[in-house]
Amino acid sequence: MITTVTTVTTVTTVVAMGLTAAISIAATVVLILLLTTKELAGTSNSGFSVRLTRYLNVSILPLMMAFVVIVATQIAAVLL
Repeated sequence: MITTVTTVTTVTTVVAMGLTAAISIAATVVLILLLTTKELAGTSNSGFSVRLTRYLNVSILPLMMAFVVIVATQIAAVLL
């Protein structure tokens, strides 16, 4: 019985770590794509580009905060 609980706990921990890594990579890639799109849209003076640049800020800010948390946890994991 104890072996089963230990095995399930270990498998759950490994899956959770893999899922966290996948979500972190996806969030970082989306952040890079949004920042690139914002930069490219900012070079034009059309109304659509100005609105797109403004609307992209709404999604960039939370992803930037998530990126800071990801980097902080990775640094903490290396240092500890």
